[in-house]
Amino acid sequence: MGTAAAERRRWIALTIVMVASFMDLVDVTIVNIAIPSIQQDTGASFSAVQWVTGGYALAFAIGLITGGRLGDIHGRKRVFLIGIGGFTLASALCGLASSPEMLIATRVLQGGTAALMVPQVLSIIHATFPAEERGKVFGLFGAVVGLGAVSGPMIGALLTEWDLFGLAWRPIFLINLPVGIAGLLLGRRFIDESKADQALKLDLVGVALASLGLLMLIYPLTHGREAGWPLWGYLSMAGSLPVFALFVAYEKVKTRRDGSPLVELALFRVKSFAAGICVQLAFGVALGIYFLVWTLYMQIGLGWSPLKAGATGIPFSIAVSTAAGLSVQKLVPRFGRKVLQTGALVMAAGVLVYIWEADRYGTTITAWQMALPLVVMGLGMGLIVAPITDAVLAEVPREHAGSASGLINTVQQVGNALGLGLVSVAFFGAMDDVVAPEAVGTAFGGAFVHAMWWVAGVLLAVFLLMFALPRRRKALGAVTGSADAAGSGGAGGSADGSTAEQQAPVVA
Repeated sequence: MGTAAAERRRWIALTIVMVASFMDLVDVTIVNIAIPSIQQDTGASFSAVQWVTGGYALAFAIGLITGGRLGDIHGRKRVFLIGIGGFTLASALCGLASSPEMLIATRVLQGGTAALMVPQVLSIIHATFPAEERGKVFGLFGAVVGLGAVSGPMIGALLTEWDLFGLAWRPIFLINLPVGIAGLLLGRRFIDESKADQALKLDLVGVALASLGLLMLIYPLTHGREAGWPLWGYLSMAGSLPVFALFVAYEKVKTRRDGSPLVELALFRVKSFAAGICVQLAFGVALGIYFLVWTLYMQIGLGWSPLKAGATGIPFSIAVSTAAGLSVQKLVPRFGRKVLQTGALVMAAGVLVYIWEADRYGTTITAWQMALPLVVMGLGMGLIVAPITDAVLAEVPREHAGSASGLINTVQQVGNALGLGLVSVAFFGAMDDVVAPEAVGTAFGGAFVHAMWWVAGVLLAVFLLMFALPRRRKALGAVTGSADAAGSGGAGGSADGSTAEQQAPVVA
């Protein structure tokens, strides 16, 4: 193959995996804005609504590291194609769902197939481009991530508002079909196969134990309120603790047996990494609570259209993107950890302003009045989301950067799912079981304020946990550093979902 043809092939392959990442990111961020439409059309309960979003996040989190290892073992191209094919099929099934239960099941399938697709993206880039070109490539990749985060809610709002062919919310999933089919066909032709030289083995027992523990914790949180907080719910949540303890014990055995645990427990001996994992978990909880209750507040409580709700979030998205670029390029190299802590405090300040406005103006609040707290929150979040992975990885040995960065993203997705489960307590727990139609606006406004106090409290915890992060930047950028460290090793695949999905919840 000639040099020109090889060059063209590489860039086509890059375009394919970038489009796949964009499709996944948009699908994460597109759904929340359509939740009220989904609920109205399918008659879904509020706990079912939580699972429509939380089921995806949980399935993605649980499958991410295993998906990466499957690519290392069986070939990244092969697993990527299986993932994008499965994701496209799951999207079609989501769009055709006839009941809340079917939609939840197909969303879980979508999250599981995304866990096959997304981890291969950076591995394929790493295998396709030489080291001297990766900086430019990762810059393009970051731009695609930002575009997906910003455009997802507006695409969802427009598709829902337009009610194409009378399909209401369904086009938000069906739009993936032509994109996914094109990616599958072009990927078969233009992506080159690659595998890890020394891939880690699968840890299916670890996956099963982690899945069981998380379900025992999150399911009662989500359904407990509607069921009247029965005894089985408390027993299930309490029972998740010994399951997690069994998981840790098994991971130690797995480490001694073949050195391929799902979670590298030795990483937690690095204080900054252990604290950083807690930061990611808490931050994911805050985002999981906020974005769902924000959508419900605007569309059900205030009666706004999906388009108005989506447009209201534009200043937030712009603020996140602006602050993210500034933090990585200018601020973190100079001020280190203080930038992330400032971000947590600024975001909390935006939450407090939002609480004050929602309480003061009630149901008469306007979109332009929301702009100030949203911009402040966005600036704070932008100071955190871009440099956080780098900060958490700063003191991790380079040979473990792959598995560490995969775990970072897994934990944030788990936090997101946990936050969505906590919406039952933080938001719906502040309302009566039955609300008169004329009192819906007041009830949802009060519940929104209550939930925002939860978000403020979690952000304060994030600020305090950040004291354990390194004071100064000690590593390369999170994208290039972790990807380079990961690309040639068995743990690499597990890392490679981290950059694409790191900002997935940002405008979920």
